Amino acid sequence: MTTVLLVIHLMIAAALVGVVLIQKSEGGALGIGGGGGNFMTGRGTANLLTRITAALATGFFLTSLVLSILASGGGKPASILDQLGGQGAGTSAPATSGTSTGEPATSGTTSGASTEGGGATGGGAEPTTQGAPQSQ
Repeated sequence: MTTVLLVIHLMIAAALVGVVLIQKSEGGALGIGGGGGNFMTGRGTANLLTRITAALATGFFLTSLVLSILASGGGKPASILDQLGGQGAGTSAPATSGTSTGEPATSGTTSGASTEGGGATGGGAEPTTQGAPQSQ
């Protein structure tokens, strides 16, 4: 259906362009079509071309509307959030690179104490060696 309507739309567009180009120019702003030739002259022919142009323009407008309605699917637009609605409840947050409490992981000591230099400097904290697992 869409293909047939699109072909009709293109034929109407081509005919509309042709009919507009056939009509006699009254303004003569470009100097084209204003003089010479006796093709399509007279008041009756001008009225006929005006009516044909109006009919083709109406057909072009209507086929444009129908094609746009068909292209949209005729329904209300779906949101991507609606499509993912059932999947969003079972997903979890991405894994962090730190401990289970959400703190970032560090290499070396975590309490500010060091075994190098002879003792704890963190206000009474236990010295830890580098790379040793920390007990919680």
